[in-house]
Amino acid sequence: MKLGILGATGRMGQAVIASAPRYNATVTAAVVSQQSNRYGEPIRANTAGAGVRFQHGHELQPGQVDVLIDFSLPQALADNLQLAKQLQVPIVVCTTGLSEQQQCSLIQAAEQIPVLYAANTSVGITLLRQLVQLTAAALPDTDIEIFEAHHSAKRDGPSGTAVVLGESAAAGRGKSLAELSAGVRADGVREPGSIGFSVLRAADIIGEHTVMFAHSGERLELTHRVSNRQIFAQGAIQASQWLVKQPSGLYSMADMLHLKTLLKQLV
Repeated sequence: MKLGILGATGRMGQAVIASAPRYNATVTAAVVSQQSNRYGEPIRANTAGAGVRFQHGHELQPGQVDVLIDFSLPQALADNLQLAKQLQVPIVVCTTGLSEQQQCSLIQAAEQIPVLYAANTSVGITLLRQLVQLTAAALPDTDIEIFEAHHSAKRDGPSGTAVVLGESAAAGRGKSLAELSAGVRADGVREPGSIGFSVLRAADIIGEHTVMFAHSGERLELTHRVSNRQIFAQGAIQASQWLVKQPSGLYSMADMLHLKTLLKQLV
């Protein structure tokens, strides 16, 4: 399978390039922004995509890639979706910090091509979202606090993963996150049953998320920690391998793992 990486010089772009050979994938395009000083350089990541150089999106040719993986920035989303539609290839969007309008653009693009949106591509987080929704439904009176920690260079906060965990918790209570969110904790009395966020940025922390359900006399915590960034690269590549076989539409990691079917079998 031929991969095109958008945001190829970033941490995750480089991780995907390095991981591709392990999953029978070949990086045939590594896209950088117009402002990048890496343009034209060879990608030089192990043996993945030997001979491939960093290029701009408009230079991609039909047939050059089978699928695009987007680990760039939110402001590049419109151009990246347009590129995928122009090439008529699926796109896995892993960019976090998307606005409501940008999320709507995913829905519109999915009318023409397969789109998989995942703020976090680890299998563990995908399972955690389902557990959080189930727990929130089973414990409707608890306060919920979502703790997240990442490296000091991460720009958005709370993280995209923390937000989707909050959305899962709210869904478990039949409401939207906007209705229940207490935001990042500050001064003031907490609203009972609300969903709060605590954010830490320090050193080289790859990613940690804990969802606490707090009741008088007891607390339940669900935690996911990442010790190797390659786990995200692995998930993104596996998602792209699944997505190329799907018709146009908007998909999630839960769709790839067939979690709805599994949950029905367990109930």
